[in-house]
Amino acid sequence: MDKNQIREVIAKRVAKELKNGDVVNLGIGLPTLVPNYLSEDIELILQSENGLLGMGPTPEAGMEDDNLINAGGGYITANEGASSFSSAQSFVIIRGGHVDATILGAMQVDEKGDIANWMIPGKLTPGMGGAMDLLTGAKHVIVAMEHTAKGNHKILKKCSLPLTAKGQVNMIVTEMGVMEITPEGIVLKEIHPEFTVEQVQAATEATLIISPDLKPMQL
Repeated sequence: MDKNQIREVIAKRVAKELKNGDVVNLGIGLPTLVPNYLSEDIELILQSENGLLGMGPTPEAGMEDDNLINAGGGYITANEGASSFSSAQSFVIIRGGHVDATILGAMQVDEKGDIANWMIPGKLTPGMGGAMDLLTGAKHVIVAMEHTAKGNHKILKKCSLPLTAKGQVNMIVTEMGVMEITPEGIVLKEIHPEFTVEQVQAATEATLIISPDLKPMQL
């Protein structure tokens, strides 16, 4: 799979996790692709943390509106009935526990559900942003990321980078499969048909628990 195919597989699978009536926050980068793959049967409210409820899919080329951007500066659309407000009000929603699910990227996730997604020591970084609030305020946390970075493990026994939050990740979706964080460890629940269990484990530092009900990845 090339980069675009990998991103498409991950975004499509994450979209299947969202349920009717959910309020869902999308992080910057790959998670912003998720609205493009939502089923027409699902009605939910997408939040952009810079101050929008009712975010729609990515606009078509040439149809961008400079007044509609997400927290990462990318163009978005607003569905009928959408509302906009200040970033401060947006974080009242997040910190108040009103977000059902948040979808974030990550540099590292470990078997305890710890996540590092904001800083590489020695490199310039603008700051943690709203990730720490989303990770602790949302009811369900889904990490959407490529399984490895330039061949290096991203799913670890223990994160080595500065943490964004401890023990908050519930699910990891990569191009190789779907994994759930449990008290016993990381359970591989679905696997992409292009890979074997042995290949997924080789790309993962943490020891995976293979679900007895392991299924092909829903695509």
